Amino acid sequence: MDIEKFFMKEKDRYITSLVLVAIVALTALIDNYFLTWLLFGIMYLFATHEAIKLFKIDNNSIYFFILLIWLVAFFYPNPDDLSFLTLIIVVSIMLYKKEMNFKLLYPFLYPITPFLFLFSLYHDFGMGILIWLVIIVVFTDAGAYFVGKNIGKRKFSSISPNKTIEGVYGGIALATVIGVLYGLNYVGFWVSLFVSFFTSISAVYGDLFESYLKREVGVKDSGNILPGHGGVLDRVDGYMFASVVMVILLRGLA
Repeated sequence: MDIEKFFMKEKDRYITSLVLVAIVALTALIDNYFLTWLLFGIMYLFATHEAIKLFKIDNNSIYFFILLIWLVAFFYPNPDDLSFLTLIIVVSIMLYKKEMNFKLLYPFLYPITPFLFLFSLYHDFGMGILIWLVIIVVFTDAGAYFVGKNIGKRKFSSISPNKTIEGVYGGIALATVIGVLYGLNYVGFWVSLFVSFFTSISAVYGDLFESYLKREVGVKDSGNILPGHGGVLDRVDGYMFASVVMVILLRGLA
């Protein structure tokens, strides 16, 4: 009976998970540039809206830049460059108006810049490498959960009290092993090891950073658009740091 109650309680979470997995799997299978850009764009818009609320920014004009950036990213040869270009433009406008509000820059640093790097990963390296990122982040989370649940004792950080040091180490180790095996389809052993290991570490801190933002404003979830899961940022937090690190490492080493 307890098991039945548990599954009924978690029903929304499981249904949402199945729908999300199906959407992502179908997008990966089709591997169409426009469809991938559109899916990332939907996630990007919701995640940025959630971040704006977390940062407590009350300025609707920022949404014009958010939408424009993603539209330009579809055509621009180096999408991640747009993050720096946008920062310069926004700062220049604030200087001209003599209204320097650095808080307005926060969404452009997070999550807009990471999303541009995430799209660049697909743009520059293809769907296979994007799947590599997903594998690393998923196994980092899964390993941390199972290892932490079974042998975790020491707290990893007060920001995220449910994480343990043992769990984090276990997640990184598992993600690195699985990541290396998959990465060998595209790069040599040492590059695969280096990329998998540091991408996994960055995923841990991506998750931790989003937890910090939520603790700062006293909320459990970044939003409520995903039943049982919270907001979009709650689902992509690990990818925000990991995508940036993976793009930089692949460009430098592959």
